[in-house]
Amino acid sequence: MKILVTGAEGMVARAVSRVCVGLGDDVVALAKRELDITDRDAVSRLIGGGEFDAVINCAAFTDVDGAESDPQLCYAVNAEGVENLARACRDADSVFVTISTDYVFDGSKDGFYDESDVPRPQSVYAAAKLEGEKLAAASYARSIIVRSGWIFGPGGTNFLSVMPELLADGKKITAIEDSFGTPTYAEDLAGHLRRLAASGSEGVFHVVNSGEGTSYLGFAKEICTAGGFDDALVAPVSSSDLERPAPRPWSSKLATVRGGTLGPMPDWRDAVKRFVKGVGFGA
Repeated sequence: MKILVTGAEGMVARAVSRVCVGLGDDVVALAKRELDITDRDAVSRLIGGGEFDAVINCAAFTDVDGAESDPQLCYAVNAEGVENLARACRDADSVFVTISTDYVFDGSKDGFYDESDVPRPQSVYAAAKLEGEKLAAASYARSIIVRSGWIFGPGGTNFLSVMPELLADGKKITAIEDSFGTPTYAEDLAGHLRRLAASGSEGVFHVVNSGEGTSYLGFAKEICTAGGFDDALVAPVSSSDLERPAPRPWSSKLATVRGGTLGPMPDWRDAVKRFVKGVGFGA
């Protein structure tokens, strides 16, 4: 397949590129300076000619708190940009895969959210991502919308991804003990995105690592176990103790009901071991 990957400098995009190249795909990975997905004309010129068999959109505005003060930019990227890509893929008859978020849910459900649950976003970021889902589906019925969350991996800059380096340096960290999700290793997510692109599927899929999910504190403890770090460096904190502009669901655990039809995702604890080893720590 010839595949366009947007947002090429991001953690997930790099993982997608690695997976696709490893499978023999012809991959064109473009960063924002090379393709701004908010520029409809540029997107149409690049994709509309039918050069690509599939487009995997990893471009996103991911600053959850920053979105509260800059909703216009957040919507431009996470909603309008997604629509631009979906329309261009429709015109080119290309497969379109885009990544959404577990934050589209409000966290009130006791248990895991599956694809049939009704989203109720609580933040600007989440609302923009949900709008992107809707615009993609309305623009191109064959769109593949993948909700994921708590994504971690090599080269990532989020809290989950930088834990090994912080702990290896002996730095103390605080981790939220009363917020829960389903951790997702970028490499495993990337493999599933590629399988979906080749599957002829359409609609909404939840894709996360398997297992019962965990808290940020539980994730940090697992990092300590996998890397042989001193877990005394990790201190619990309550989400209510943090002053953050954007509200977040207390639990956004996802169930991979539809996504699992292409094969099971590995357990998140196994993924943590592979991640920690891959960045140079642990056994």
